[in-house]
Amino acid sequence: MSRLARPAHDRMIGGVCAALARRFRTSATTMRVLFLISCLLPGPQFLLYIALWILLPSEEKAARTAW
Repeated sequence: MSRLARPAHDRMIGGVCAALARRFRTSATTMRVLFLISCLLPGPQFLLYIALWILLPSEEKAARTAW
């Protein structure tokens, strides 16, 4: 499985959905739709998105620290 990092391309806002889509081998559009549907349910989905945006490194940063 691929390393979890926010991609430099194919992002809409923070790249969190695109990173999760790569990790679980699905399309970014599918992941975005699932996220939007999950926002209709009660829970901290938006806060989780913000936390992942902060915690997940970008691809460039992950490539630099891989050495």
